[in-house]
Amino acid sequence: MSETPKNTLQYRSDGPEDAPVLVLGPSLGTTWHMWDRQIPELAGSWRVVRFDLPGHGGAPAQPAHSMAELGDRVIATLDGLGVQRFGYAGCSIGGAIGADLALRHPHRVASLALVAASPRFGTADEFRQRGVIVRANGMDPMARSAPERWFTAAYAAAQPAIVEWAVQMVRTTDPACYIAACEALAAFDIRAELGRITAPTLALVGAEDRVTGPGEARTLVAGIPGAGLAVVPGASHLAPVEQPAAVTDLLVRHFSTAWQAAPDSTTGLTAIPTPPAVPLPVAPAVPEAPADEVAPAPVEPAVTPDAYELGMKTRREVLGDALVDAETAAADAFSTDFDELTTRHAWGEVWARDGLDRRTRAAVALAALATGGHLDDLAAHTRAALRAGLTPDEIKEVLLQTGVYCGVPAANAAFRVAGAVIREETTPRG
Repeated sequence: MSETPKNTLQYRSDGPEDAPVLVLGPSLGTTWHMWDRQIPELAGSWRVVRFDLPGHGGAPAQPAHSMAELGDRVIATLDGLGVQRFGYAGCSIGGAIGADLALRHPHRVASLALVAASPRFGTADEFRQRGVIVRANGMDPMARSAPERWFTAAYAAAQPAIVEWAVQMVRTTDPACYIAACEALAAFDIRAELGRITAPTLALVGAEDRVTGPGEARTLVAGIPGAGLAVVPGASHLAPVEQPAAVTDLLVRHFSTAWQAAPDSTTGLTAIPTPPAVPLPVAPAVPEAPADEVAPAPVEPAVTPDAYELGMKTRREVLGDALVDAETAAADAFSTDFDELTTRHAWGEVWARDGLDRRTRAAVALAALATGGHLDDLAAHTRAALRAGLTPDEIKEVLLQTGVYCGVPAANAAFRVAGAVIREETTPRG
């Protein structure tokens, strides 16, 4: 396989070279093999292009830190193949990439299927916390918890080979690329933009998905004009793996009826050798429940979030939504003006400056707070430093350096506080 240029993605293609192009995007922690069971039927009618996320499935470890950057790499990959117009189906983060493409490149996305997707995935705090866990412990905690997030309990018990396949996929993912993808998900929020998606859209979700369930799918349908909803019984987050026949049937019907390919949509597509990777194990036949399709929901106004000033946006990115929500809720008539002052001055005018990156500012804040003995704030900023990418060892070095200049008693108290926070934040949940 030829080297993948930095601005493109590792990919493979299946199906007739002169057929319309259908792009399949993977979920976080998976490879293009999550779509293996859809290929035999899809490749009969489409030229199917599957891609791996950076650092997944042996792809080059070139982190992408935003959904737009991932989308740009998809477009660059397709440009290299001479593909202009295409259909797109993506699962989870793959769905987020598809929505980004539909918003920024509406003339190129002919039809769209969002599988196990959401206009906003959980909270920014949740995904930044994943980054903290991975920096401290590697990919093993994410790998061990993947089957519970991805499959129903009954399926996981009946298919141990697929469970092991899932664990190994996540375990072999590059940590830096996984963390970068988590940062991209933390910043992803298109709730206010759903009404601008013009591609014919299907929101497809497993009925038992506890990551991005039917509620999130209905939010997509309510916001995207003319979108349809399909709920697949007996499936969790990786519905294409758990209920392959039902998902394949829904995709075939959607892309067959909602999209006629443009004449130039398939020019220049060339297959490349498949890199060494673990394919999806062949599972014994499992009875599949028929998909429960729901007619397109009435279009409802998209939810428009409040416009955050730069200071509040920065404050939330650094400290996390949970802490900022608690602080703003605790502000009363006496302290509200001070809260607004610090938000505007400290966060909007200083923290938001370009002169230092977030990691450096986090280190400086730790040193200053330790020196001043502001231990409550030190705890909050230790969490912020971990989210900003400082490792526990780097925080230790900051406090050692600070101790030389601020004194042993202050450093001793800082070590106690920071150590407790680090143990709490870096211990895998569950």
